[in-house]
Amino acid sequence: MDKVKKVVGRDKDGKTDDEAGIIERAKETSTMSCGTRMKAFVVCFCLGVLMCFLGVSMLWLPGLGISIFAAFYTAGNVFALLSITFLVGPCKQLKSMCAIERAFATILMLAFMVLTVLGTFWWKIITLSLIFCACQFLAFTWYALSYVPFARECLLKCCRCCCTM
Repeated sequence: MDKVKKVVGRDKDGKTDDEAGIIERAKETSTMSCGTRMKAFVVCFCLGVLMCFLGVSMLWLPGLGISIFAAFYTAGNVFALLSITFLVGPCKQLKSMCAIERAFATILMLAFMVLTVLGTFWWKIITLSLIFCACQFLAFTWYALSYVPFARECLLKCCRCCCTM
């Protein structure tokens, strides 16, 4: 009977396909094998790292160097962030980003990405763009450390020890 309902367009609860959630339909159509997910993760992450390095190497070009740097560096961070989506899926990634322990770091990271682009292309203030890029790096590092157990606490303790010397 379930097969007949599925052919007619009804699920087990008697709901039509239109009533079924978009997320459920997206999950059904976008399943990837584990190997494909790993390959996509590696490609996306390597592309992000490559873009960051290209941006840093373009920093010293006269004229447009800072613009190319900011664009490539921010795009590289976006690619590195999106690469995790291939491993855990988009819904779990968003839930993880908004979890209590990393929500503040996520907001800071995304805000500094936007501010880097605004500082470079809208306000055209080179010093401000470089400051936002440095803050973007620190926020991304703090965000990444939230995934390693006790990494943030260890880093804070090391900084405190260095500051007291």
